[in-house]
Amino acid sequence: MSTSHVLLGLLCAGPQHGYELKKAHDERLPRAKPLAYGQVYATLGRLERDGLVEQSGQDQEGGPERTSYALTDAGREKLIEWLGAVEPPAPYVSSALFAKVVVSLLASGTTAATDYLVAQRAAHTIRLRELTAVKTTPEASAGDVVAADYAIAHLDADLRWLQTTLLRVVDLHQEVIS
Repeated sequence: MSTSHVLLGLLCAGPQHGYELKKAHDERLPRAKPLAYGQVYATLGRLERDGLVEQSGQDQEGGPERTSYALTDAGREKLIEWLGAVEPPAPYVSSALFAKVVVSLLASGTTAATDYLVAQRAAHTIRLRELTAVKTTPEASAGDVVAADYAIAHLDADLRWLQTTLLRVVDLHQEVIS
């Protein structure tokens, strides 16, 4: 995820200060990793330096002085360009899950890999159930449901891979024993 582009998108609604942007991010991307305030302000500083946002005012409503930022025309163009670009499929497998299976096969053999695959499949299944429950909760927002659907699709793909790999490892183990 590109934090700078997400902040540009949030600024389409109008000028906001860092606290409002962090809150809007965390509400609208409910299953994403929450942004740290420092990350928001550092990103705003870079966006301002690059001419993509500009300071639009300051207020001190019941607290410290806050600087509001607004999207510039260049920022709007940059956002439109980013939104129009198709994301290339990941060229490499860089999952910790994949790495652990391969390393367990190399370091400990098929029994350790089998144990790991079974335990990981159980953890994925539990998380899948949790996310399915989120979708059926009456207070779930559209963002909650979309985020849960996204995570469920990825968990489902992982579960299919885990099952296929488990079967392959068991077959490999049988060949080694025979």
